Amino acid sequence: MAIIITDECINCDACVAECPNNAIYEPDQEWAYSDETALSGMVTLPNGEEVDADAQNTPVSDEFYFIVTDKCTECKGFHDEPQCASVCPVDCCIPDENHVETEDMLLEKKAWLHGE
Repeated sequence: MAIIITDECINCDACVAECPNNAIYEPDQEWAYSDETALSGMVTLPNGEEVDADAQNTPVSDEFYFIVTDKCTECKGFHDEPQCASVCPVDCCIPDENHVETEDMLLEKKAWLHGE
């Protein structure tokens, strides 16, 4: 499952540099699938939807840092545990019960993001 950042976030910025998928963004920041990934142009998301990877998307939150679910792999293939959660001083990076994925699904997403 993906990780989410709860509203207990203090906007400390500790998690951003730790994310190997560039899935974490500042409050009110637009984002793109192509941001620091191998994706570009029209791509098919893991859920089958087609999107422009270079298009800027609406921020998920305007108050707290946020994680783009489609880019979060829980650090599978990079680390033993989600790095955002391991560095968060207030423990607000938690599993997203609404986006449950198997380890195989997360590894496939990693490969999709990084062109492996």
